[in-house]
Amino acid sequence: MPDDMTVIDPSGLSAQENYRLLTGCVVPRPIAWVTSVSRDGAANLAPFSAFTMVSNDPPMVGINIGRREGGFKDTARNIAERGEYVVNIPGWEHWKDVHESGEVHPPGVDEAEILGLGTEPSDVVSVPRLAAARVSLECRLARVVEFGRAGAQFTVGEVVRFHVLSSALDGLKIDTAMIDPASRLAGPTYGRLGNVERIGRASRGPGQGESLAERT
Repeated sequence: MPDDMTVIDPSGLSAQENYRLLTGCVVPRPIAWVTSVSRDGAANLAPFSAFTMVSNDPPMVGINIGRREGGFKDTARNIAERGEYVVNIPGWEHWKDVHESGEVHPPGVDEAEILGLGTEPSDVVSVPRLAAARVSLECRLARVVEFGRAGAQFTVGEVVRFHVLSSALDGLKIDTAMIDPASRLAGPTYGRLGNVERIGRASRGPGQGESLAERT
């Protein structure tokens, strides 16, 4: 164990200070680049780096959407109004676009259009997906749960369509290196995949090295 450690009591910190610590500890974080559409048809694009898998039957993903100055962000409001959205996985080449799409704009401003990012109609939901994304997940809202005093909303959606780059697929296995996803680190910093190691099946003994999915 390192002998030079700082002990921090979060109870005496502000929400922003705890956020700064947490986003430096929980790294790297996958990015959900969410396209949504308001009730009156205004498109929106925004990044969220508190993003994870929630369920595999049915397939569900969750994103944590904080509030801005006590009010709902456009993405949260659009999802509540329409009940549909698309989670796009940004490739490394778009990390700057991801950051710029997080800038605050008035409601009704289409960040994808500002950034010159094309969209395509989805198969099932009424919200478009990003044309350049190597992975897009069409989602229908399943549940919203609020956490904490700041009212952050953990938004869970059921994936009703997967769009995956064909050359990155081997059956239903995805070659993550070919997706080349951007990830979020602490502050305004982003990361890319480095060395990738794979445990070979032939080297495993009985009951050793299986993933949770393989054991259940």
